[in-house]
Amino acid sequence: MSRPLEILNEVFGYPAFRGQQGEIVEHVADGGDCLVLMPTGGGKSLCYQIPSLVRRERGFGTGIVVSPLIALMQDQVAALTEVGVRAAYLNSTLSSAEAMAIERALRDGDLDLLYVAPERLMTPRFQELLERSRIGLFAIDEAHCVSQWGHDFRPEYIQLSVLHERFPNVPRIALTATADAITRDEIIHRLALEDARVFVSSFDRPNIRYRIAEKDNARTQLLDFIRAEHTRADGTTDAGVVYCLSRRKVEETAEWLKEKGVRALPYHAGMEFEVRQKHQEMFQREEGVVMCATIAFGMGIDKPDVRFVAHLDLPKSVEGYYQETGRAGRDGLPSNAWMAYGLGDVVQQRKMIDESEADDAHKRVQTGKLDALLGLCETATCRRVRLLAYFGETSQPCGNCDNCIEPPPTWDATREAQMALSCVFRAQRASGFHFGAGHLIDILRGNRSEKILQRGHDKLTTFGIGAALGEPEWRAAFRQLVAFGYLTVDHEGFGSLVLTEASKPVLRGEQKVTMRRYVKPTRTRQSSGRTSERADPTIGMGPRERARWERLRMWRTETAKSDGVPAYVIFHDATLAEIARLGPASIDALRGVPGIGARKLDRFGYELLHVVAAD
Repeated sequence: MSRPLEILNEVFGYPAFRGQQGEIVEHVADGGDCLVLMPTGGGKSLCYQIPSLVRRERGFGTGIVVSPLIALMQDQVAALTEVGVRAAYLNSTLSSAEAMAIERALRDGDLDLLYVAPERLMTPRFQELLERSRIGLFAIDEAHCVSQWGHDFRPEYIQLSVLHERFPNVPRIALTATADAITRDEIIHRLALEDARVFVSSFDRPNIRYRIAEKDNARTQLLDFIRAEHTRADGTTDAGVVYCLSRRKVEETAEWLKEKGVRALPYHAGMEFEVRQKHQEMFQREEGVVMCATIAFGMGIDKPDVRFVAHLDLPKSVEGYYQETGRAGRDGLPSNAWMAYGLGDVVQQRKMIDESEADDAHKRVQTGKLDALLGLCETATCRRVRLLAYFGETSQPCGNCDNCIEPPPTWDATREAQMALSCVFRAQRASGFHFGAGHLIDILRGNRSEKILQRGHDKLTTFGIGAALGEPEWRAAFRQLVAFGYLTVDHEGFGSLVLTEASKPVLRGEQKVTMRRYVKPTRTRQSSGRTSERADPTIGMGPRERARWERLRMWRTETAKSDGVPAYVIFHDATLAEIARLGPASIDALRGVPGIGARKLDRFGYELLHVVAAD
């Protein structure tokens, strides 16, 4: 057995590497540079933690992990400490005395791993500390932050090329879960990884079910979804995250859900730090908490049993959507990614791009990324195929997205598209202004509203020609025309719609337009196959095993409180469920349970046997 595999088994308690993990670990442990693209929950952290331990044993020194995420640092250091690894972090939460003690431990060679923020890493003082210390490797986590074309650009990441210049003999591993081809190229260029190996794992998360719903009173739709899919028999709710675009909407949604009996908390960057920290800890350490948040929340949260991620507003890109939905189901059990989406989302995102201070090149890239996300929202085929294709991966229909489970009806909407596009043209020509979807729909449906009559739009040749379709059908049509690129949003016209060059072949009858047919949203019905039941690790257990499971969970809760860490840092649900099923009577029987390494076996083995023996 190779030393990395021994460490995986002895320290972390797993019998074998997954996918490309073993090859990556061996490559970095032997001093090679690499870029790793691996989905959230795919085991990226082991790809630098184990090489750090191997190189530490070989006398090279401490592994330095560059991370922008305080929550991730704290989570991973807590988990590593539990398995006997000498790990620490340096960030703004420490006192000066605590920070100095950790710096001294680094200099004295008393640490296996040290997590540090890029801002601190780049200070002259810390660079000098590194030069006086023995360094085994540099791991650059969330490496997409280096890309100006990425969804989460951090200016300080650009400076990380200095690591290669000042420490040319120290191997570097850059890791990310979200990078399209443009972002990958920039990571390689910015971090001077031209000679590094690139490992690309499948981006597929088969346990996640993707659903995108027509927006129609989104909060009520969200509540129906939570009650139908994520409320257990005892009335408690699964852990979940609800993303909103604005801070105000975060607070209002959390309050509304609380009134409806859901244990919801708000989280956004405008809240006091102490309140944010308290809410984050409650989410991590307690069960059944739903976090309503802006994208300020989530990066670096290692909580494995988040059963759903919901979006009440459209994200900015496929990368953002993929990363945020990837926070669900990190334990591999069934989970949901649910989003409510409407025309207003498209208009809002287009305006945000147009009104941003970015230069034209960035705006073009942002528009292209938004267009790709709109294509995912509007596709009538498998969403997973479309999602993976964005990252350059081919796949087959998954059978686990809304379009696969209930294929949406489509129709030849060429004539209706011509009506809508012609209406946009004629209303603008008659008034000299562009108009929003609501006004254009009134024209098409022949509504003699005060605004229509004031502007004389009841005299247009398109007035009333679309009366056969209702307002929701026309809203869906206009949304798809924007998504297909036949219309764009005029940011100076308060969300008004404008023809594009691409609309001309449609108006001339040279191009066919196929649309998803509007289907009135229905309430999500409860079913015996709800996610909270499919994700239950006790499925198939008899009464005796379930009783063990409950005792083990109570023991874990008390132990986690005593250690001051989240329960999953002690053991994941899957490990407890395996113990409950096996009913081990000896230390040797416990030794083979996935997730129980040597340190945890020494510390918790006899306690676990005592809990199991209480049958």
